Amino acid sequence: MSDDYGKSISEPSEKLPEPSAQISWAEFVEQTQVHPSRLGELIDLGWIEPRITREELYLFQGRDVYRLRKLERICLDLGVSTVGGTIIVDLLERIERLEDKIKELEQYK
Repeated sequence: MSDDYGKSISEPSEKLPEPSAQISWAEFVEQTQVHPSRLGELIDLGWIEPRITREELYLFQGRDVYRLRKLERICLDLGVSTVGGTIIVDLLERIERLEDKIKELEQYK
């Protein structure tokens, strides 16, 4: 299945990395279907912060795959800029953490 831009949309049965797994640059690009220059832009923005090994290899966290896919959907579906999309994703994650905290605190009522 593909979207209006010809990009492949991942099926729910697709195997995704574990959130704590580290992924190489090539694996990350393959799993996210993002162009390497766009990935470089997100790294330059500081939105994705890969670990850089002594051999200057980039290693990404598995959770960054989810974040980047969410960013791509928001940018394409809502027509917002990359910077706008990163702000939206960051705010959605913050809301999710706050909702989790509220649920945790409500257990102690």
